[in-house]
Amino acid sequence: MKRNKIHLLTICCLSIALWSPAIGSTARADEPWAEQRQIGPFAVHSQFSLKDHVGLFADLKQIQQDLKRCLAIGDPRAPIQMYLFADKANYRRFIEARFPKAPDRPALFIKSGGVCMVFAYQSKQFEIDVRHETTHALLHADLPMVPLWLDEGLAEYFEVAPKDRALGNSYLGTMRLMTQFGIAPKITSLEKKANISEMGGSHYRYCWAWVHFMLHGPREAHGELVRYLADIRAMTPPGQLSDRLSRRIPRLNKQFVKHFRTWQR
Repeated sequence: MKRNKIHLLTICCLSIALWSPAIGSTARADEPWAEQRQIGPFAVHSQFSLKDHVGLFADLKQIQQDLKRCLAIGDPRAPIQMYLFADKANYRRFIEARFPKAPDRPALFIKSGGVCMVFAYQSKQFEIDVRHETTHALLHADLPMVPLWLDEGLAEYFEVAPKDRALGNSYLGTMRLMTQFGIAPKITSLEKKANISEMGGSHYRYCWAWVHFMLHGPREAHGELVRYLADIRAMTPPGQLSDRLSRRIPRLNKQFVKHFRTWQR
């Protein structure tokens, strides 16, 4: 029975993580890194000085602490490798040489051979990108899998600066407008998304909204999310979170609508 449970969760994990041969120490040494240092659980390899990004790494530490406090996510069992590039050209050259099937995105989280890696390059969205991909890395460094919709919803929630998470995300205004008309995105539709290519802008917003509801809404919703992740960690098939939430919270969609109509920090 235990073997079947592990097999089921492994299949789910493979559907959302990009697997490829590990980079290895020689690849790290071959690059002209301006800085290589350990910052908390992150083994950082950067093509530029990190002195202007002290605040960003404080945010990453805060994300780790908040994932532990709010969701009981454990510390990474091994350092998370972080590769930061001076520009897009260097970033794409590095990725294409080692992960040719990786999508063309401004930042990536890749789990390979059990190693969690974050890749990003300097841009206007650099710090948002790093916070987003690092959230993925911290989750997958502790859990054997995370459903795609929940993985993206949590990353969208934690990608903004800590002070903006609850009230400062640009998604909040749209969700308040939608719920004024009684509209609640179907969590069951999000659960059917099996590949990142199936996700559009509205899907990310809806994933974020359900995470916001579970973190700031009814206590029962938050409690069920924590138990759901605990089951995943224990390699116990967790079922669908929508079913679990519906059993705990009568009229779930109406509670979701009420949350965004009335919620204040």
